[in-house]
Amino acid sequence: MTKKRIKNIKTTLLSDNYYILNKVNFDYLMKDGRWVNTMREVYDRGDGAGILLYNKKKKTIILTKQFRMPTFLNDNDDGFLVEIAAGMLDKDNPEACIIRETEEETGYCLKSVKKVYEAYSSPGVMTEKMHFFIGEYTDEMKVNEGGGLGSEHEDIEVIELPFNKAVSMLHNGEIVDTRTIVLLQYAIIHKLIE
Repeated sequence: MTKKRIKNIKTTLLSDNYYILNKVNFDYLMKDGRWVNTMREVYDRGDGAGILLYNKKKKTIILTKQFRMPTFLNDNDDGFLVEIAAGMLDKDNPEACIIRETEEETGYCLKSVKKVYEAYSSPGVMTEKMHFFIGEYTDEMKVNEGGGLGSEHEDIEVIELPFNKAVSMLHNGEIVDTRTIVLLQYAIIHKLIE
C-alpha cells in the first residue's frame, strides 16, 4: 500500500565523508488524494547493535563512558555519555557484531546473547536500525581491559556498577542515551536483576 503512495524518488549525494548523507526528493500521496513533492535529508550510517551486560549474582551491569561530539554541541557540557556497549554491524550479523563489540569495548568475551528488540534509531532522518541485546556476564569472561580499538581512536571507559545505582542514574537524568534507557527499562520491566 505504501509503495503506491510514493513515486518519482530522486536521490542526490550530499556527503560521503564518513557515512552517507543524501537529499531525497519524492512525490507523496496524501490521504486526501493530493500528490505533494517532498524533500528529506537522509543519513545512512548503517545498522547497529547494543547490549546490556548484567550479572545476576553480583546484581551489577556493565556500561561504558565515552566522548560524543554531537552531544557536546547540544548542551552536554563535557560531551561524555554513559551508555551500553554498542557498535555498527559492518555487514556482520547482529549477534556476531555485538559479541565482537562487547569484547572490544568492555573486555568480556560472551558465548551467547539474547535479542530483545529491533527498532529504528531516529526515523525522521536516519536509516539506522538498532538491534538490542542482553547478555549475562561473569568475572571469568573478562579476557582483556576493553576500552575500544586504538585503530578506531576509541577511548572508552568501562564501568561496572550496581544495577540499583544505574536505575537511580536513569531516574535522575545522569543516563541520557536512548539505547541505554531502552535496555535499562527492559531490565526493570522483566526483573532481570532482583
